[in-house]
Amino acid sequence: MSKQFPTAEGSGDDPRTAELRERLAAVRQRISSATAAAGRSEEPQLIVVSKFHPAADVARLAELGVADFGENRDQEAAAKSAELAGLPVRWHFIGQLQSNKAKSVVKYASSVHSVDRPQLAEALAKAVARQQSESGRPDLDCYIQVSLEDDGGAHRGGAAPSDVERLAESIATAAGLRLAGVMAVAPLGAHPEEAFEKLAAVSRDLRGLHPDAVGISAGMSQDLEAAVQFGATHLRIGSDILGSRPQVG
Repeated sequence: MSKQFPTAEGSGDDPRTAELRERLAAVRQRISSATAAAGRSEEPQLIVVSKFHPAADVARLAELGVADFGENRDQEAAAKSAELAGLPVRWHFIGQLQSNKAKSVVKYASSVHSVDRPQLAEALAKAVARQQSESGRPDLDCYIQVSLEDDGGAHRGGAAPSDVERLAESIATAAGLRLAGVMAVAPLGAHPEEAFEKLAAVSRDLRGLHPDAVGISAGMSQDLEAAVQFGATHLRIGSDILGSRPQVG
């Protein structure tokens, strides 16, 4: 008997699914328009950020064709991925990550978009090695989170651009890890075009040393057009698809 995943009333026609279908279509149209405006032939990959939203919404979106979901808290992500075990989706960890959570994250994540220090890369490599011996999981895609803050970055996390080369080497030489590219969040109050242009330059320098590290994870609901303009390969979209976070309590 096939596993039943959580959906409202067991129907693909419930009001929440209709709402998500409409929101998803609107975002996909924005991505298509931005891609055309940038003169690009291939659209970036959409990652729906499902944090704070129930597993049922992930199941609904999977039925609507979404294959990639982002989470930024291990406790929530681990529970959600376990509840939806067997659903053909990929989980991306996109939040700040403590090294002691690496063992848990590598059990479900296909990628980590927030590697910001060599110690975290080392912890992930050890955890992946253990998982590969136990379950044969594939290598973990790792994106270097880059700080685009003028003061070096403590506000929204990430490695300073001057530290990217050293961090990239620690990832690229670690068994079980694959250096996938860079990630950043546009600084609060800054023009996203300027931020993503800086990230594109960091990416260009990185590719000069590691030609396969072509990924640029950038762009959220409010600035996806700017991210596409400057080469984003992955967009992390939450509220414009899922709406405001549910009320708790």
